[in-house]
Amino acid sequence: MTSYPEIRMLIGGQWRAALGLPVINPSTEATIGTVPVASLADLDDALAAAAQGQQAWRRMPPTQRAEIMLRAIDLLAGRVEPIAAAIAMEQGKTLAQARAEVLRGCDLMRWDANEGKRLYGRVIPAEPGMRHTVVREPVGVVAAFTPWNFPLSSPARKVGGALAAGCAIILKAAEETPAGAMLLAQAFQDAGLPPGVLNLVFGDPAMISAHLIASPVVRAITFTGSTPVGKHLAGLAAQQMKPAILELGGHAPVIVCDDADPEAAAMACVRGKLNNAGQVCVAPTRFYVQRQVYEPFVQAFARHGGAIRVGHAMEGGSDIGPVANSRRLDALGELVRDALDQGARLLCGGERAPGPGYLFPFTALADVPSTARAMHEEPFGPLCLIAQVDSLDEAIGRANGLPYGLAGYAFTRSAANACRLGDELEVGNLAINHLVSAVSETPFGGVKESGYGREGGVEGLECYTHVKSISHLMSWAS
Repeated sequence: MTSYPEIRMLIGGQWRAALGLPVINPSTEATIGTVPVASLADLDDALAAAAQGQQAWRRMPPTQRAEIMLRAIDLLAGRVEPIAAAIAMEQGKTLAQARAEVLRGCDLMRWDANEGKRLYGRVIPAEPGMRHTVVREPVGVVAAFTPWNFPLSSPARKVGGALAAGCAIILKAAEETPAGAMLLAQAFQDAGLPPGVLNLVFGDPAMISAHLIASPVVRAITFTGSTPVGKHLAGLAAQQMKPAILELGGHAPVIVCDDADPEAAAMACVRGKLNNAGQVCVAPTRFYVQRQVYEPFVQAFARHGGAIRVGHAMEGGSDIGPVANSRRLDALGELVRDALDQGARLLCGGERAPGPGYLFPFTALADVPSTARAMHEEPFGPLCLIAQVDSLDEAIGRANGLPYGLAGYAFTRSAANACRLGDELEVGNLAINHLVSAVSETPFGGVKESGYGREGGVEGLECYTHVKSISHLMSWAS
């Protein structure tokens, strides 16, 4: 069996060890490693290194930057098995899902690396002898903060975007799942990335974020995580007049229209919830199903959901692994009990599974009232909430009724319905008749309390740049 790697920080091109915190395997509840905790001196060293790295990286031709990035991505792709094993051990997702995460991270960064060569400016028409040009320049050193649910692909989104735009980066990855970020950094080291362009630290999140954001070296921040923490970091950035890219909480609605195939929609929705045991900000969670197809959808959902197998991340027969920590177990149990007390109907799952590990089965509830806590609080786990609606108007109103607006989904055969959904659903990403909210070449991000700024696509790279307008009078009277 693959061993868990020794976790170290990367500062100025050098690996650095320190005393730290335990890393727990959610499948066994055993300690598998230690994550180092950065000191203020470590952070100051990372800031100094990033400042130097920024000067070297922004002057490098975009084609050369892309070559280094693509070498690193090829190295990652060639190491998919040991990296996937480390991710499965530290986070709990199945080995198959961990492999998919590594390859998705490679795909995201490969698109960024190539698109970084096309961050075009423009020439604005002017009178003879005058030239107006607009150029995009790297915003500067970026402080990035990533969550525990995607140990490699979430850091990859931020590293790929920042580096492709010509920015150095200090990455503060999650202490609970540090191996993915470290192995990502290792690939860039091995590919010949100049020292200081990518720095990796772990430790006290509050101390690190306050110190990095306050530093004049850092020119922008990017964060993926909860809405309350995102608001706090946005406030710190605002005090320094620094731009922020914030990908925050979601509670994704799914609207099933009366013209949809309830069996096919239910099967797609169950499969769409499996990734990372539902611990995904864009996971389909609130299902608003029109009356005409409600019971067939519920019956199909119960049948397919009841067949989902939960187990050890490294077991080949598991459809979903454990949730990441005991906090998620407690939260899911409380939300299910509250909904059942208010009249919801249990279709499958509902209680912690026996055995070691933080195992919570795929759980679906029907007839969930709007007053249930789970309808307002993001469950962030394998919990599905199904409610009946009488019309598309009601479905859209209830879907938009929360302060979140990250991803939304819908199933319909009607072009008119699809047009209404596209116009009226308050989300940053909408998928109709499928459950993929974004791909590498499309922008990803939220509205309302789900954040602002974008990752992915041309828009994602542009968030790591600022715009400079240059007006040049080419001759003038002496």
